[in-house]
Amino acid sequence: MRGRSQTIDLNADMGEYADAAQRAIEAALMPLITSCSIACGGHAGDDATMRATARLARNHGVAVGAHPSYPDVKNFGRKSLRGDINTLRAAISDQVTALRRILDEEGMVLHHVKPHGALYGDAAGDVALAEMIATAAHGAMLIGPPGSAMEFASRGGFVAEGFVDRRYLASGALAPRGEPGAVIEDIAARAAQALTLARSDTLALADGAITLRIDTLCIHSDSPGAVETAIAVRNILEADGFTIAALEPRK
Repeated sequence: MRGRSQTIDLNADMGEYADAAQRAIEAALMPLITSCSIACGGHAGDDATMRATARLARNHGVAVGAHPSYPDVKNFGRKSLRGDINTLRAAISDQVTALRRILDEEGMVLHHVKPHGALYGDAAGDVALAEMIATAAHGAMLIGPPGSAMEFASRGGFVAEGFVDRRYLASGALAPRGEPGAVIEDIAARAAQALTLARSDTLALADGAITLRIDTLCIHSDSPGAVETAIAVRNILEADGFTIAALEPRK
């Protein structure tokens, strides 16, 4: 059964590149998506990469959001670092503010905030952490897992996200990256999962099945075959009648 809308957003996490090859991948991916979340210093990124990525997004009409994380470049933001609550609050706020400043200078607006890595997973089930991110967003919508604490904490609206290149568990959580098969490698399988999620159909899993209602599909720019995946996902969705466009928040 199809979801509540035939419009679907395609997003990617951007500005995380470590070399010229990854920059080239992001440049090729940008025209194929409709919104992007830009790393803003916590796990990757600096003023120069934020500005360059924002300008690339503007050139292709892609909506721009902030991608804050735990302040942990060493572990690429994939390790939970709760620590002092005030220090964490300041770190998240500073990251979003840094991107917002650059967007203001470029005549652009902040479309959304989507936490990265461990912060994303932790905020899904931690109301206080989700509220902290919502406060830092200053009215921009949040992107996160459907039915998560972020959905209930959002103040500027919420867009529920599904992943085309990650395996799910029957609980609705993503399979941990360290587990075999956690990342879907086959491009056709990624496209098939994208269509299932977009339709709100039941997704068969190794440990059961889930049905998720989502508004946006994430394609990880650092997954091998990201550009080919985006092309395959667009093709299968458009063939099924979906319009691919950046979404307005669900109030």
